[in-house]
Amino acid sequence: MAGTLYIVATPIGNLEDMPPRVAATFGAADFIAAEDTRVTMKLLNYLGLKKPMVSYYEHALQKGEAILQRIEAGESCALCSDAGMPCVSDPGEVIVRDALARGIKVVPIPAASACVTALAVSGQDTSRWVFEGFLPVNRKQKKERLAELLQEKRTVIFYEAPHKLRTTLDDLTAAFGAERSITLCRELTKLHEEIWKTTLGEAVEHYRAAEPRGEYVLVMAGAPAAAANEEELTLEQAAQRAFALTSEGFSASAAAKTAAQGTAYSKSEVYKQLLLLQQTAE
Repeated sequence: MAGTLYIVATPIGNLEDMPPRVAATFGAADFIAAEDTRVTMKLLNYLGLKKPMVSYYEHALQKGEAILQRIEAGESCALCSDAGMPCVSDPGEVIVRDALARGIKVVPIPAASACVTALAVSGQDTSRWVFEGFLPVNRKQKKERLAELLQEKRTVIFYEAPHKLRTTLDDLTAAFGAERSITLCRELTKLHEEIWKTTLGEAVEHYRAAEPRGEYVLVMAGAPAAAANEEELTLEQAAQRAFALTSEGFSASAAAKTAAQGTAYSKSEVYKQLLLLQQTAE
């Protein structure tokens, strides 16, 4: 009989936030699949547990097959990330998808999640929100992703590492304007926790002098009503917008998709009109 894959959330910073069920699941599991075994070892030491571990970090996902085979053979596995709920903006999602496809029982063991924790204390609108996680590293892909969010009215949540924070704040400011409200949540639940609601422009200025430290959750306000309810564009105007985006390095498809947002036209309609514009310009 196959075992069970437990998706185990761990504290996002403060080990005293450890739920009893999380500790019990680690204790009962036959083995642990960890994002980073060194980080999880500290957690197990805190709990006074010794368990065999395997790593499933992004560049070792080939180990996912071995993990699933062990579960199919009858072992139970507790899968965890370095902090928070695994498999959300995390390579463990591949293992969960494959486990479900193979009929393996998957059981969530919930606890804190950094994005929801940050949202709750952000002072931003919490009624509707969208989680973007880490933005693409590739500059072109990052620019396209931000362009897709220009008309997003919901609160937007990003994750960012300290060494990339300045660049990301610059990119967010260029895309959404210096006056857009944002809450920077740093080192949540840890000793140096900081929650700062400000504007993108002020955040950029602050971190020109201050050194970013710790992991960040960025909770950004959605597009203001005036921006979200722009005057209706004609198809030709939407195509002109897409044409301008192609000059900034967007592919025709990505430009059409972005330009179609907030209009009455589909991506394909804008794309066809864009092709006509490009032919005329040649």
